[in-house]
Amino acid sequence: MTDTLQQQRIVNVLHQRAHDLLLGHSFANQQIGFIHTLDLNDGKPVKNRTLLEVEVAAQQKRQQKSTSHQKLQAKTSQKLHTVIETVIAKRPEDIDFVIKDTIGIEGNVCAILDILATRAASVGRLEPLVNDLNWLGRELVTLVNLPFYRKQRSKGTSVKVDTPALALRYLGLDNLQLVVPTFAVRHWMPHSTEPFTLLKRRLKDNTMSCAIAAQTLAQLNGVNPMHAFTLGMLLNVGQIALVRLYLKVFDQVWQRKVLRAREEGDKNLHTALLELKPDPLFLTTLLNEKSLLVSAKVIENMSFKYLPLDSVMQQLVNGVAKGDSLLPLAQVILKARCYSQYLNLKEHQLIEDDELQSWFSYYQFTKKELDTLQTANFTNLALQID
Repeated sequence: MTDTLQQQRIVNVLHQRAHDLLLGHSFANQQIGFIHTLDLNDGKPVKNRTLLEVEVAAQQKRQQKSTSHQKLQAKTSQKLHTVIETVIAKRPEDIDFVIKDTIGIEGNVCAILDILATRAASVGRLEPLVNDLNWLGRELVTLVNLPFYRKQRSKGTSVKVDTPALALRYLGLDNLQLVVPTFAVRHWMPHSTEPFTLLKRRLKDNTMSCAIAAQTLAQLNGVNPMHAFTLGMLLNVGQIALVRLYLKVFDQVWQRKVLRAREEGDKNLHTALLELKPDPLFLTTLLNEKSLLVSAKVIENMSFKYLPLDSVMQQLVNGVAKGDSLLPLAQVILKARCYSQYLNLKEHQLIEDDELQSWFSYYQFTKKELDTLQTANFTNLALQID
């Protein structure tokens, strides 16, 4: 195997591992095949008493019953997810449904992002669009009234902003280029990701770190930082759509099957269904294989006039033809996604030094890029409110 193919294999493995980690540290460990040793006995012999004949018989009966129930559960889950897979396969084809009903993207948000990408942008053009988005207006007012920014802008006085129009003027266009895509993506996040309790937070953190990494790398490579930050934020919109879609469809299909089992008096099936939960393996595979394509379709249908994102997304999904090269923004986004995933894997000690070296080498990170990223703040936006 050539070095390039070996690196490509490692890149694919780490990309999948990053998706596994979204659904839980334990699940990611299981997928790697880690052996948990906490329950081992440090090599000391375990004392076992001899079981009575009646106990042996009871144990075998329980084991047989448990195995039978597990088989029924597995079969039930497989049938359930066959239906779910069929439903989900059709939904992304109706991209308007995904944008409006699954994610909840409003046209005004797309218009605001587009205006912010132009030289003719002004607060006056943004104001009527923001006024029609109550949630965005509230977020902007809350932001400028935070103690840190309130102190910045008021020179120690206690002036309070109470309207979106005034908040827009305090923030200014440079800050809005960071704030609006951030608040928009947060607004689109699923309200709940149970039973994957940390999934929503990890989606937020990964999206933020990807956008900030993209902005940082863009500044080093002569690429428009606002374009890079915005695409870094929008890159995971496919993940948001698929998580929302899977959890909603699972609940709908599950409820129908539970009701049918109850009506038909199938107690064993009913019990097996009640014990079923959304499957992390199904979801991580779905995210790894489909999320980037869904992101590309969503971004294309957001119909930006001034944000040059469509051609970049097509390259990320389809690659480049022989003899062509990646667009500069596409190179930045690939590196930003890699680095944001690395941060998460590193935090959970799920990446080895040799894997990391191959990963960074594959994406051709320069020493200057890595040194700059190492000092970046990936949790807070660098806002300056006068």
